[in-house]
Amino acid sequence: MEPLTPRQADIMALARQHGRVDVDGLALHFTVTPQTIRKDLNELCDRRLLNRMHGGATYPSGVANYGYEARRLLAADGKRRIGLKAAELIPDHSSIIINIGTTTEQVAMALRRHRGLMVVTNNINAANILREVPSAEVVITGGLVRHADGGVVGEAAVDFIRQFRVDYAVIGASAIDADGTLLDFDFREVKVAQAIIETARETILVADAMKLERKAPVRIGHLAQMDVFVTDRMPPPELVDICNAAGVRLEAAAVENEQKSVA
Repeated sequence: MEPLTPRQADIMALARQHGRVDVDGLALHFTVTPQTIRKDLNELCDRRLLNRMHGGATYPSGVANYGYEARRLLAADGKRRIGLKAAELIPDHSSIIINIGTTTEQVAMALRRHRGLMVVTNNINAANILREVPSAEVVITGGLVRHADGGVVGEAAVDFIRQFRVDYAVIGASAIDADGTLLDFDFREVKVAQAIIETARETILVADAMKLERKAPVRIGHLAQMDVFVTDRMPPPELVDICNAAGVRLEAAAVENEQKSVA
């Protein structure tokens, strides 16, 4: 899937800010023709990033998840930086559990440089990323494979994960509320994520800042349960306070010259 153009990325930012965008307003804002904007909106809607409406488009309400391929495009650079930062926290010869998600995939990509890893995952994509690393042992859970994203879910996956006691868990979340609640869309995936948290000596949450703008219906747990929170820019003060109060290490995989960590 082709990356978003700079104008399309700006349209997404405006849609997030205002909830909806209209063709005429965007044409005026970008000094292009309405036909050009309609083409952009059609592409964004085809990728399930926006919802088409007469005269424009709306930002998804949060009651449904984005398509998996579409999610790969959202905050792609931030997710890459998160993956690199999270991988820095995991030493060679560690045991790890990685759950499903486009951000956790980026962690798997960065871990390809490591040696002697044992990786347990319910993420077929992460398993494929790591399976060609000669020194890595990759174990996939049993269970039901979701067609949408290659996630393995269900009671079989939960039972399998509970057999392990690993050094690190790397988990993602679909949304993070202002009070620190971690949320997802699929209760079956939530059960797997909760089992992963229980079986790890140290849990690393990886989530880009867009997750703070989204809503999802199913509770995974709370930010205070994490040991490390890796994101792409410093979160709002209330989440920083939660991290400080709970002893959660906050790592912002920020661009150069931005603040990068809070102890």
